[in-house]
Amino acid sequence: MTHTTDDTIYQTDALIAEDIDAYLEKHQHKTMLRFITCGSVDDGKSTLIGRLLYDSKMIFEDQLAALENDSKRVGTQGQDIDFALLVDGLAAEREQGITIDVAYRFFSTESRKFIVADCPGHEQYTRNMVTGASTADLACILIDARKGVLVQTKRHSFLCHQLGIKNLVLAVNKMDLIDYDQAKYDAIIADYRAFAESIGIEGFTAIPISGLAGDNITSKSDNTAWYDGPTLMDHLESVEVRLDENMARQFRMPVQWVNRPNLDFRGFSGLIASGRVKPGNTVRSLPSGKTSTVKSVVTMAGDLDEAVAGQSVTITLDDEIDCSRGDVLAAADSPPEVADQFESTLVWMDEAPLVVGRAYWMKLGTQMVSVTVSEPKYEINVNTMQHLAAKTLNLNSIGVSEITTDRQIVFEPYAENRALGGFILIDKISNRTVGAGMLNFSLRRAQNVHWQAVDITRDDHAAMKNQKPRVLWFTGLSGSGKSTIANEVEKKLAIMNRHTFLLDGDNVRHGLNKDLGFTESDRIENIRRIGEVAKLMTDAGLIVLTAFISPFRADRQLVRDMMGEGEFIEIHVDTPLDVAEARDVKGLYRKAREGKLKNFTGIDSPYEEPEDPEIRVNTVSMSPEEAADHIISQILPLK
Repeated sequence: MTHTTDDTIYQTDALIAEDIDAYLEKHQHKTMLRFITCGSVDDGKSTLIGRLLYDSKMIFEDQLAALENDSKRVGTQGQDIDFALLVDGLAAEREQGITIDVAYRFFSTESRKFIVADCPGHEQYTRNMVTGASTADLACILIDARKGVLVQTKRHSFLCHQLGIKNLVLAVNKMDLIDYDQAKYDAIIADYRAFAESIGIEGFTAIPISGLAGDNITSKSDNTAWYDGPTLMDHLESVEVRLDENMARQFRMPVQWVNRPNLDFRGFSGLIASGRVKPGNTVRSLPSGKTSTVKSVVTMAGDLDEAVAGQSVTITLDDEIDCSRGDVLAAADSPPEVADQFESTLVWMDEAPLVVGRAYWMKLGTQMVSVTVSEPKYEINVNTMQHLAAKTLNLNSIGVSEITTDRQIVFEPYAENRALGGFILIDKISNRTVGAGMLNFSLRRAQNVHWQAVDITRDDHAAMKNQKPRVLWFTGLSGSGKSTIANEVEKKLAIMNRHTFLLDGDNVRHGLNKDLGFTESDRIENIRRIGEVAKLMTDAGLIVLTAFISPFRADRQLVRDMMGEGEFIEIHVDTPLDVAEARDVKGLYRKAREGKLKNFTGIDSPYEEPEDPEIRVNTVSMSPEEAADHIISQILPLK
């Protein structure tokens, strides 16, 4: 694309007027490039995108008129057009002259369609930048020619590298403000190259530009006669997109939906993540491992002879194999891995820090599983690239940690396949997205540990005891009466010849959990261990009673998820804080009020009451024996 005459630039306009069908057909088959602009604050990212939109004639007349008015009213270029206002639409962005949220814009040229994400440069908005970069094929890293390589330049470059963006453009912007000095430009390139090599970036394309003046954006600039490389637009139009790489890989399609409109049709719908597929191919459904042959590849426009990465299709098979949403259809002779323990790189995106051991939802492609995160191996200082010791991850922190899912998932390392290697973490209570991550590899121990088959099953154990195993989970504030009531219930069950075992919070901390304190992470691990022990006891056919504060809903839900259907009975020993504190049998509330006992539930650590427990007892209106009788009356019909 050049700027010589209007006739040589915007031929699409003429084609639209002559033959709209031909134009639409041509437009439909253009390749799509997703790219981001990133870098430090005030490097000119929004201005550059505005210039690209302006030069590609993607602005309507009313938008242009509004832009001219806004530029005079709130712009930063005097009476000239402030191109940044095309992208920075939030009131706070315009007032402060900064980008806060990711702004996506579409534009098109004769050769290609583009979606560009303008990412904020401030460190506090790193999570927004990661969001924009997660789907990008190319990153345009801007540098202010007056300032050179800054800390945020390095931060964003590192993040782009971690997120697997291989096409990097180093756009040295505002060359007009240094009089197009080649020596200064060369020094910046040398400085950046040294940094890039230190973090593993193998190559990048450097271009001297001026977003405001238009130098080397869509046409070669006479001001940089010493530069013989492509313009930014030339490079964007010709660079290889990720889709081409994905087509060359083995076939992978996460199943998004089992399409069953009637009894005669059953297909598996999804977006092909990589490779190609056509009728007659042998595919494997994972994690089950069952194989079948592709009967047809169906789309709304009709059956296809072949489908490739990037297409959404429905695949029908010759055999009725077990396959559902979250499973992955893959080439039978080269399937992806299946595991439940991984090393991962995490970017923490929530104001509240990572809680080690807490169960989060993990969404990887179409798979949704429960996951727990171990204490980070290290946190990465993106300013120095040092590995720092860390107990948790805070907002915008990046670290490496081991994670464990509650069941095996289908995956490939992120470096090989974004769709099967990239995931997000979701808080189970608030449904907030709290983190984004990349799977590096599965842990060997996950592949070497297998379930040992036994002849006497948990059903056999239960039958011998003539009872249904279950867990009676007593939860409530300290001093609510959990242990007292649980003890009364166990005595009554013993009289009835029931086989029971009581796990009491204090007793367990004398042995199994004596290494744990009372921080949030330790409380979570305390409950996780109890849950595992309780599960083993139900496998033995026992009725297990537990008396723990267990203050967090997510942790109680974690234990519930371990058990079989209907085996977890949550019993809320409902006692107001003032009543529990008045009892204070152990003197714990007094110590907590005096500051001698930290992280005490109800004082300086929260208690999340059950929202819908199976049983609720009020110890203000009930004696322990009455409460026990009420519980027995509720659980006996569940036999």
